[in-house]
Amino acid sequence: MLYLVGLGLGDAKDITVKGLEAVRRCRRVYLEAYTSVLTVGKEALEEFYGKELILADRETVEQEADCILKEADVCDVAFLVVGDPFGATTHSDLVLRAVKLGIPYTVIHNASIMNAVGCCGLQLYSFGETVSIVFWTDRWKPESFFDKIEKNKENGMHTLCLLDIKVKEQSLENLMKGRKIYEPPRYMSVNQAAEQLLAIIHNRRLQGEEPKITESTICVGLARVGAPDQKIASGTLRQMSTVELGGPLHSLIVTGTMHPLELEMLKLFSVDNSSFEKNAFQST
Repeated sequence: MLYLVGLGLGDAKDITVKGLEAVRRCRRVYLEAYTSVLTVGKEALEEFYGKELILADRETVEQEADCILKEADVCDVAFLVVGDPFGATTHSDLVLRAVKLGIPYTVIHNASIMNAVGCCGLQLYSFGETVSIVFWTDRWKPESFFDKIEKNKENGMHTLCLLDIKVKEQSLENLMKGRKIYEPPRYMSVNQAAEQLLAIIHNRRLQGEEPKITESTICVGLARVGAPDQKIASGTLRQMSTVELGGPLHSLIVTGTMHPLELEMLKLFSVDNSSFEKNAFQST
């Protein structure tokens, strides 16, 4: 049996009882280590689970999936995912590979950022398409995610922006020369994401457009959701570019049309009540 087990969002104890029972009876246990991270390291998980964990990076999951599935038809193998198992399409690919090999699988779900964002008070059924904001480089500055945020805004929907994670990434030079040298991990912050959105707004205005998302659009910054030191901040997009929420992982929400109850909740996390009051009611 192949078990895909969600670990939740906080620490080692966020795993479900069902998930922990499955992990403890597996011969091999893999920890997916590139789409998200917990607030504790591999060692803390191993101590609590009572199992040695095998780190599975992007290369392992996408190119060496057969190694993960090896002997899963005759013994139990677990694949652990921070959040919920189906937060990334590569995990669906693992299931499809297992099915083709005749290996049965079981999914054990858990909380993910996709539903835990409700902690800020915005209603989950008022969210539109989720987008990913990637790190820009000197030569690559995509803006397609901005168009999706604008489309959600047009429809009165909020947008959850998942912020880029760079783990075990190679520089272009090392990649071209085939050197297995990896860059230090990088995690995009709320203020970095806001700065990129503000740059896009500026660029669009230079092209004669007036974006539907502006510096005054109300946004919500979230950090380490589900952890004891979780932080939430609400304010304008401009304010989000200067807010400091501490360590990773961060997420950003660009609001659409808001219900009065949603506004009342966001006031609890306002970084500046005066500017929030002035701008928030204009967005309803």
